[in-house]
Amino acid sequence: MMTSKLAWFETDKCFIDGRWVAARSGAHLPVEDPSRGVEIGAIARGTSADIDAAVDAAEGALAGKWGRLTATERGRLLMRLADLVRGRIEDLARIEAIDVGKPIRQGRADALALARYMEFYAGAADKVMGETIPYLDGYTVYTLREPHGVTGHIVPWNYPMQIAGRTIGAALAMGNACVLKPAEEACLTSLALADLSREAGFPAGALNVAPGLGEEAGAALAGHPGVRHLSFTGSVAVGAVVQAAAARHVAPVTLELGGKSPQLVFADADLDRALPFLVNAGIQNAGQTCSAAARILIERSRYAEVVERMAERYRALRVGPAEADLDVGPLISAKQKAIVSSFIEEGADLTLAGEGSIVADAPGGGHYVAPTLFANVKPDHRLAQEEIFGPVQVAIPFDDEVEAATIANGTGYGLVAGVWTADGGRQMRIARALRSGQVFINNYGAGGGVELPFGGVGKSGHGREKGLEALFGFSTLKTVAAWHG
Repeated sequence: MMTSKLAWFETDKCFIDGRWVAARSGAHLPVEDPSRGVEIGAIARGTSADIDAAVDAAEGALAGKWGRLTATERGRLLMRLADLVRGRIEDLARIEAIDVGKPIRQGRADALALARYMEFYAGAADKVMGETIPYLDGYTVYTLREPHGVTGHIVPWNYPMQIAGRTIGAALAMGNACVLKPAEEACLTSLALADLSREAGFPAGALNVAPGLGEEAGAALAGHPGVRHLSFTGSVAVGAVVQAAAARHVAPVTLELGGKSPQLVFADADLDRALPFLVNAGIQNAGQTCSAAARILIERSRYAEVVERMAERYRALRVGPAEADLDVGPLISAKQKAIVSSFIEEGADLTLAGEGSIVADAPGGGHYVAPTLFANVKPDHRLAQEEIFGPVQVAIPFDDEVEAATIANGTGYGLVAGVWTADGGRQMRIARALRSGQVFINNYGAGGGVELPFGGVGKSGHGREKGLEALFGFSTLKTVAAWHG
């Protein structure tokens, strides 16, 4: 079982008010290893009662020691937490790999990103300042940045560590008290983070973690009247439900939803540099990434060349269990495998340009899908319009800048885009033309970019996480106008 092999914390309990406590229901949910499709442990099945207790604990923390800490003191606690995460990098990487199914090196990168989020927000905690505003004679006007209070955080299963880090780090830095509901499919590293926060010395109630089903614990958190701000990362459909629930109490919501991100490859692109990005951004974490580069748009004069060179890379991709540390691991669940497989089957009318292979000794019960590259895809094809959330990319030709931007903007999403061209003027024109929260020029992802504001437009959501911008989202602005004559 997971508890005896890797975890030093209570995997089958909630973390509320600084203590490990059993779910009020007494029930549990299974933990599955996606590499094998077998149960390896259990987590608590939290419900509304546990969310109530977590919110009460967070309110108590704000009224007590946590609420009295200075920004500098909060920063020091976050830095201690970062150091503890760094001391557990390999443990966290292996837990994440087993829980999510990602190759060990990807789990390690996620653990390092978690530490970096804590470091970044530790340094930023005491550097969020107000301003003075010139006004009428006899007045002094200034602004203050203050925490919302209790903030709710619902994170998905694809990057539990990274997404918990980027949302919790910013919220805690601003002085909020947090209630985190991790995805039931993969929440072990969120529980590990809670235990490390206790070890770092965070006051009880500053960070609470209540696992459970989305329709039970998640719904209770989204609609809780004591939650003053909600951060949600997940699907468009669930995001709409979460926003509606929060709206009943007029709580602001940060939504980071899906994507159908394009990479635009112009004829003058440096293909030797571009090719690793073109492929890796589509198959990382088995394509289960909201910012995955699912659409490759290629100028027609080099379309055949780029597709073939991508296909060569696809044919070399190997898929296997997390511990094998290959190019691609399994999908998170049998359900997700069925969804992705159905999309691939719908590509029967397309050109199969390249395909990876599942290694012969991959466990039979694992949720494996071979990475697939389709060519000669029309922009309105379902595989070019809908988020697949699997290792599937489509290659689409274009003739000029206008058509490239039109195709790129031709879905309801707008999260991330990549542009590959040596022409500086074109770089600026296309960057402005794309409806996207992030645009990368001659790169994609910028190494994770903890410092870079992240979020989307359209069906990709609203609000921004990461970078200093997240601190503004996790705070409210107060204007003070003092008349002194």
